[in-house]
Amino acid sequence: MLEHRTIDQSAIAEDTGITPDRIRRSIDRLFRAHLLHANPDDPADVYAVAPETATAELAAPLEAHIREQQRRIDALREALHPFSPLYHRRRSPREALEILENVQDVRNALNRASERCREEVLSCQPGGGSRVPEAMQEALQRDQAMLGRGIVLRTLYHHTARFNGPSQAYVAANSALGGQYRTSHELFGRLIVFDRELAFIPLHDDRWGAVVIREASTVAYLCQIFEQTWDRATPFADPVGQGLEKVSREIQETIIRLLAAGIKDEAIARRLGMSLRTARRHIADIMEQLDATSRFQAGVNAAARGLVGADTGPGQLPH
Repeated sequence: MLEHRTIDQSAIAEDTGITPDRIRRSIDRLFRAHLLHANPDDPADVYAVAPETATAELAAPLEAHIREQQRRIDALREALHPFSPLYHRRRSPREALEILENVQDVRNALNRASERCREEVLSCQPGGGSRVPEAMQEALQRDQAMLGRGIVLRTLYHHTARFNGPSQAYVAANSALGGQYRTSHELFGRLIVFDRELAFIPLHDDRWGAVVIREASTVAYLCQIFEQTWDRATPFADPVGQGLEKVSREIQETIIRLLAAGIKDEAIARRLGMSLRTARRHIADIMEQLDATSRFQAGVNAAARGLVGADTGPGQLPH
C-alpha cells in the first residue's frame, strides 16, 4: 500500500505470492486498525496512515470516555466534600481519642500509621496468633515494609502461637528481617503502638473496631505495661523448636493456678489464647494426672507435688 496505493487484490497476490483470501483478511484488519484510509472520491485510491495518527483516532473515544468518568469522579468529590468536616469534627487527629467502628477504618488507619512510622512498633497479639488469613497477609506486608526501612518491630504472642503453623511461618519470615518476637502464658490484651505516640486498642466487646489513643500519658502507660510483659516473656526466634518445654510447663502451671482460683473454662481459654476445646483437653489431662476430682483439689495436689512454680524437676507433668 505504501508503494502502490492500491487494493487490487489480484495485483497484490501476483507481487507477493499470497492467496487472495489472506490478502482480503489482511486488508480488513488494516482498515479496522485505521492504518489504511480510502479516498472518499475514489475508493480504489487507498493510502497508508501513520501509526501515530491511527492510534490517535482509535484512542479518541476511549479518551472521551475517560474524561467523562473523571468528570463524574470530580462531581462525586464535590458533592461529598461538604460532609467531610462534619465527619472529622469528632475525629480530628488532634483529639486524644478516636473511635474506629469498622474493620476497614481500622486497617486503613494501621496502614497510614505504618507508612508514617519513624522508629519503633510495639505489638501485643493475644489469641495464639490465629488471625484471618487476609489480615495476616496484610500485616505481613505492612511489617516487612517497615522492617525494610529499619523500623524496630517487637511483638508479643501467647505461648500457643508456637503451635500455630501460620504464626510460625509469619515469625520466621519477619525474624529473618530483624523482627523480634516473644511469647507469654498470659497477656494483657491487644495493643499496637507506633513510635510511642499513637496506640491502637480494641473496642470493648467489639472485635472489629478500635480506639486510637494519642494522649501522651496514656500511651506511655501502655508502653510500660508492654515492656514489663516483654521482659518476662520467652524469645520466639526459632518458631519450630525453641522453648517448647518451658512454654508447655508455663501453660500447665497457669492452668493449675486458674483451676485452683475457680476460673471457668471459657476464661482460662481466653487468657491463654487457645480454643475452648483445647483448654478443656488440657484441663482433663491435668485433672487425671493429679488424681483430682475438683479444681481446688487439683491446685492443692499440684502444690503438694511442687509442680506450680518449679523450674525443672521430676515432678513435672508429662507433655
